[in-house]
Amino acid sequence: MRYTSTRNNSIRVTAAQAIAGGISPEGGLYVPMEFPQLTAEDIQNLVPLSYRERATRVLSRYLGDFTEEEVAACCTAAYGERFDSAAVAPVVKLDEGCHVLELWHGPTCAFKDMALQILPHLMRVSVEKTAPGQQIVILVATSGDTGKAALEGFRDAPNTRILVFYPVDGVSEMQRLQMITQEGDNVGVCAIRGNFDDAQTGVKALFTDSDVIAALERNGMRFSSANSINWGRLVPQIVYYISAYCDLVAAGTVAVGDAINVVVPTGNFGNILAAYYAKQMGLPIAKLVCASNRNRVLTDFFESGVYDCNRPFFTTTSPSMDILVSSNLERLLYHLSGENSEEIAAMMNSLKTERKYSVSPEMKVQIDAHFVGGSADDARVAKTIKQVFEEKGYLLDTHTAVAVAVYEDYRAATGDTTPTVIASTANPYKFTPSILAALGCESEAAPYDQMQELCDKAGCSIPEPLASLNVKRVRFTDVCNNDTAGMQETVYRMLELR
Repeated sequence: MRYTSTRNNSIRVTAAQAIAGGISPEGGLYVPMEFPQLTAEDIQNLVPLSYRERATRVLSRYLGDFTEEEVAACCTAAYGERFDSAAVAPVVKLDEGCHVLELWHGPTCAFKDMALQILPHLMRVSVEKTAPGQQIVILVATSGDTGKAALEGFRDAPNTRILVFYPVDGVSEMQRLQMITQEGDNVGVCAIRGNFDDAQTGVKALFTDSDVIAALERNGMRFSSANSINWGRLVPQIVYYISAYCDLVAAGTVAVGDAINVVVPTGNFGNILAAYYAKQMGLPIAKLVCASNRNRVLTDFFESGVYDCNRPFFTTTSPSMDILVSSNLERLLYHLSGENSEEIAAMMNSLKTERKYSVSPEMKVQIDAHFVGGSADDARVAKTIKQVFEEKGYLLDTHTAVAVAVYEDYRAATGDTTPTVIASTANPYKFTPSILAALGCESEAAPYDQMQELCDKAGCSIPEPLASLNVKRVRFTDVCNNDTAGMQETVYRMLELR
């Protein structure tokens, strides 16, 4: 298995090189040059296995320079006692023909744990193979959940430092508290004056800044990423869609070969791209429904074929999706372009200079064959949370509620009754004020008291990782400007670069 770059398809690297490097030198994203195939027999053989065992078999097909023992050890270390469900990613029936894939049973109560609990182990093996003796600096931009999940995953990992940038006013209070109280001797957190797109743009610029790279080299360091631009972050996400299908087969909901739809709330496009990759492997997925909040840049793209960031940026009750530049869309476009890296490089340059690009009519036809987009604003999200709780007794977080609302619209518009899996991306307690307001119980209490109010109202237990935040010490209070100089200075200071 070899990987190439979306912006230079003459590049050839191994899985370990792609994971250790994070991003291609010219700024492109690493993608597999082929997709390993799952036959009906392969899927049937996965059905009786545990999540760890399924993950080992799927990931082994992508990690060609890892031994099976190395992959198994990574999966065993990642998907163990830190998850509060033995199933790791359980599938729960919401109503007839519709199931929720709960991806938030890990230590930070968000779907990012599914990848970021295993990424440090994949990174360790990759560095041992490609750059022994070097210290890896994980550089992260976050809209909320990735930051905490990455900090927790890489906390005190050997020969590793991790630095996280988040928008000062663009995360929930619970997400902020999770990050600024993070424990570990190798972690650093800094807010930026700006939004997530500013943070993401700044981090990408640092990756290719020759002065910063030289300073790192002088100190025996190199950058890598824990954002989904890193292949090692994206590839574990393929597993849970395959696992969900196996669970539906085990429950008798579908037979092997029956098609399902998948609905994903997403801003950066990585989570739904993983489902597309599972489909390319042979998982029988009919339609991929991309759910956006009020920042509906992806919805407009799927409708028009034009990706246009020249629009207002809205802060919503689903902050992890408050994104206008969806980095992982670049990978999809590369595959649909016939692997034309020159075309993709031109599109990404247009995005950088004009903040927009258009796809060809031929590419639009391919997009329509796989994807449909939809959006839901905050009012619709609140209505959905209340309705689903009252009618089905199931408590949605604000991001999953976006997906449920968009799916309801899709089903009403198309009459499509294909069995459907909705990716549930966060525990509702991560967004307690918005959930309370949706249930008609707005509160001005402290965050921990609000969680107890929600517990009393909904009867859902408070996750221990969130309940324990009130006894943790605040460690990180820095705020920097969102320009290159401000972020560069912060990196130099945090890493004590000479």
